[in-house]
Amino acid sequence: MSDETGKATIALKLRDSSQLFNTLDPFPFREGDLAADAEDYIVEWAGELPKDEPIAIVIHLQEPDAAGKPAPDLATAIRNWFADKARAETRALRELFRDGRLAFAIGFAVLAFCLFMSWLLTQGREGPFIRIFQESFIIVGWVVIWRPAEMFLYDWLPILRRRRLYRRLAQARVEVRAGPRG
Repeated sequence: MSDETGKATIALKLRDSSQLFNTLDPFPFREGDLAADAEDYIVEWAGELPKDEPIAIVIHLQEPDAAGKPAPDLATAIRNWFADKARAETRALRELFRDGRLAFAIGFAVLAFCLFMSWLLTQGREGPFIRIFQESFIIVGWVVIWRPAEMFLYDWLPILRRRRLYRRLAQARVEVRAGPRG
């Protein structure tokens, strides 16, 4: 969605600021969890926006917060939430590569063992059953190495894409407008 100036903008129309947060979360707003629906909405729209433009989030509050109740700092809460999500994706990426290295070492060892056993057990023997036995060892060895290869080739891309999106949302300009939206 774009605003009247053509900038990449996500607009939320809320009754009050409490709709933005998880009502079961005991923490104050600044450290509270965004409601799952609000997060999904923001992330889904942000994914549709141009990748090279900064994001603006405009929150239209129909009713101001109750008197005597401290008004939450929505901009800080949203930016902190998505900065935490970006850090979590960075940790997930690190863990994926650490697990991938371990899986690759195990897979490579099993592949080498299977290839060696295939060679050793079929040395000097011929026939269709020997050939099936030999090929079975080779297939098992390659299947074992498949998952580590998949981790290094493909699994990191969605994590990197989410982290990039969360970082953009953590840097978003957040504007809160009170009163009914026209």
